Amino acid sequence: MSSPYAFVPYSLKQEYARYTSDDQDVWKILFERQLALLPGRASEAYFEGLRLTGLTAEAIPRYEEVSDRLRELTGWAIHVVPGLIANRPFFELMRDKQFCASTWLRSREQLDYLEEPDMFHDIFGHVPMLSKKAVCHFLEELARIALRFVDIPEAIEYIARLYWYTIEFGLVREKGELRIYGAGILSSTGESQYCLGGSVATFPYDIRMIFQTPYIKEHYQDQYFVIDSYDQLFHSIPAIETELEHLLGAAVVLAH
Repeated sequence: MSSPYAFVPYSLKQEYARYTSDDQDVWKILFERQLALLPGRASEAYFEGLRLTGLTAEAIPRYEEVSDRLRELTGWAIHVVPGLIANRPFFELMRDKQFCASTWLRSREQLDYLEEPDMFHDIFGHVPMLSKKAVCHFLEELARIALRFVDIPEAIEYIARLYWYTIEFGLVREKGELRIYGAGILSSTGESQYCLGGSVATFPYDIRMIFQTPYIKEHYQDQYFVIDSYDQLFHSIPAIETELEHLLGAAVVLAH
């Protein structure tokens, strides 16, 4: 099961029996490698989330079991998709507390570089933070806003930037120190070291600035945005909606 998916209708199911012993080994290598790097780098909330969701290096997680744990914690669950999906269904699922995740796992040859997110990124990177209620509430409300403007490409680009610089590549200040909570960093050996190296620009969480900052897919980020708490994300929802309305101007009328 180490080959990329073909785009097929969703939703799908995790076919656990298809994972090979090599897949299990790759999961273990990736998990243990990151777990050795992240202490002193990752948010305390992330490590708590690992414990609460039951993720370990010993075996590829069974999505149904992880979903059962998430439902008890925050009401969320894993929703299997073949990969990147269209904006409307993505945000509809997020609004309904369904986290989109693929089931294919990178090969040994892809341990250090991957063009598209696989299940290690989706599960190891994202799922532990879905045990945090403030993060989940932020995602639910962000999805609501996105669906309001889903037919306006400019609005979706702004929301994509916000998602990128928070949920994917966000940093949080804990006890005066910078820590990682973004899944794109947590699942990357290189970026989890690079982002806290001291030579990269960091800025306080600023919605307007983030909206005006294109993100980078091809290499590490040029800058990172830092929240003071996860509640700050959730409490910023009204400001996000107001700023979007301001930027879009007359287009807002069409979005009602």
